[in-house]
Amino acid sequence: MTTPSRRDLANAIRFLAIDAVQAANSGHPGMPMGMADIAEVLWNDFLSHNPADPKWFNRDRFILSNGHGSMLQYALLHLSGYDLSIDELKRFRQLHSKTPGHPENFETPGVETTTGPLGQGLANAVGMALAEKILAQRFNREGHDIVDHRTWVFLGDGCLMEGISHEVASLAGTWGLGKLVAFWDDNKISIDGNTDGWFTDDTAARFEAYGWRVIRKVNGQDPVEIKTAIETALKHGDKPTLICCRTTIGFGSPAKAGKESSHGAPLGKDEVAATRAALQWPYAEFEIPQDIYAGWRNRDHAGAQAQWQQAFDAYAAQFPAEAAELTRRVAGELPADFLAQADAYIAKLQADGQTIASRKASQMAIETFAPLLPELIGGSADLAHSNLTLWKASKSVASSDPNANYVYYGVREFGMTAISNGLNLHGGFIPFDATFLVFSDYARNAVRMSALMGAHAIHVYTHDSIGLGEDGPTHQPVEHLASLRYIPHNDVWRPCDAVESATAWKAAIARLDGPSCLVFSRQNLPHQPRDAQQVAQIERGGYVLRDSEGTPDVILLATGSEVGLATQAADQLSAEGVKVRVVSMPSTDVFDRQPLDYRESVLPNAVRKRVAIEAGVSDFWRKYVGLDGDVVGIDRFGASAPAEALFPYFGFTVERVVATVKKLG
Repeated sequence: MTTPSRRDLANAIRFLAIDAVQAANSGHPGMPMGMADIAEVLWNDFLSHNPADPKWFNRDRFILSNGHGSMLQYALLHLSGYDLSIDELKRFRQLHSKTPGHPENFETPGVETTTGPLGQGLANAVGMALAEKILAQRFNREGHDIVDHRTWVFLGDGCLMEGISHEVASLAGTWGLGKLVAFWDDNKISIDGNTDGWFTDDTAARFEAYGWRVIRKVNGQDPVEIKTAIETALKHGDKPTLICCRTTIGFGSPAKAGKESSHGAPLGKDEVAATRAALQWPYAEFEIPQDIYAGWRNRDHAGAQAQWQQAFDAYAAQFPAEAAELTRRVAGELPADFLAQADAYIAKLQADGQTIASRKASQMAIETFAPLLPELIGGSADLAHSNLTLWKASKSVASSDPNANYVYYGVREFGMTAISNGLNLHGGFIPFDATFLVFSDYARNAVRMSALMGAHAIHVYTHDSIGLGEDGPTHQPVEHLASLRYIPHNDVWRPCDAVESATAWKAAIARLDGPSCLVFSRQNLPHQPRDAQQVAQIERGGYVLRDSEGTPDVILLATGSEVGLATQAADQLSAEGVKVRVVSMPSTDVFDRQPLDYRESVLPNAVRKRVAIEAGVSDFWRKYVGLDGDVVGIDRFGASAPAEALFPYFGFTVERVVATVKKLG
């Protein structure tokens, strides 16, 4: 068996990508063809991983931020020996294949995060590198570096054009994430053509200004230069590194190399044949010779993991409590007594009956739960004293404190949210991030990615309505609650008092397979009386808060600050002889997942007269009130005035709710 050259090994990547895109008649061959040599050197000489155990904790993380070139990653996984067969590559972009159009962490073994929306992969990588740094500070001991791995990220011109790249690269430099190495695919081509007309930044100088180490002008088709650049990056651990790789998109294609025509479409049958001839690749479609496979699979990955396991066992013998905590956190398991302690705290809140702003109730929940959950890590986009996200034991991640747990993100909502996703996907953390609800617009695509990936991230949004007051319509959310609720697999909670706020936090922490958005008020909210059964039912997303004797004539549904309004309206209607049920619906997402019999017990189909009350757009509530019901909402922008003037001005009064009920007949 002959020993293949490095170019042969890289060409295996190129032609798997070329053939898969051609077979699918869809995809992006140009980037894999251009970055194949970089990928070959990284994966064969440096990347620490084990194809037989893709979730080994101390593996390096590899992120393909320019995820449109997904066939590069699929080729690497297949060639390295992951559970990704050649038949799956032949099914690229087909229904239920393990090779979707963009990498998806829940579909393909070895894929760390879902990428495609450009720049977010870099942000996730920053979160993963931050996770490694903090875990190392917390758990490593002299002679026991059991948390010791790197994060490698490929990114393209599009990633760097996206504003999120600025947000997260700046933070990575500030935090000194020395185990983060990024490779810039500098091919000067995007979909519209040569980037000279729209991307002329001095990228190297930009990253140096962020505090990165920059290695310039590396020939991305020369394995010697690539290896030298990586070795240089590894000599220093005080800064993240950007390796600027000059590449040719569509490398090897006689007619399409260096052109946008190779970016997002198959090369075409004739050009595929011409490229095979040009790169001296005499093999048929999807054919990989055994010597090429052998060249890709000659490293002892299992041995490296076994060596680490031996080191971890020695660590566990000397530091059993720390080893147990790390093992639990990496497994994503909550402390055994957390739920019971959370329930006890919620019961105490119900007994105490405080009237406070739900953002303050949120801070109280954090203060209570954080000591029970060392994996809880939080931060705010420069609004800590408004979002109330700081707690007594908060310690900045910019420090070397072994218990660092708080992230000062600055004004970077999008980057913050995507970094949170990376923190969770790395393992060992339950992250939360925070800003005003109106600025969830800045973060929304990363929230969507949280839901798509099933990331256990908690997104905290305060100042949830016109109740924000004097800052006016630029800062008063109207459509935002509905917008977040329309994201599939995303649980949105808008609690009405301190008890529901703590319950929302408990539910978000316990929801291991997806994100939650916790939405809190600026203004004080009245405490609501409940019995133990009602307290327990809060976790079901909606429950009967107040009821009438017998079948109700009308049901009032409300969330957040409007629950108090609903109970006041119920008092007046009841005094007039109307049988009223009040339903508090802190999470419509969770309520909708309840069994039909429970939902029917809360909202009986026979009671058609229903009024929903929420200081947000009204159309969302039509599915609950039906054609026979109505909504007291707000379908225009707010205004600048104190909250106590705005609520009556926009019709959030007992009189309007009562009148709306009476109009139903």
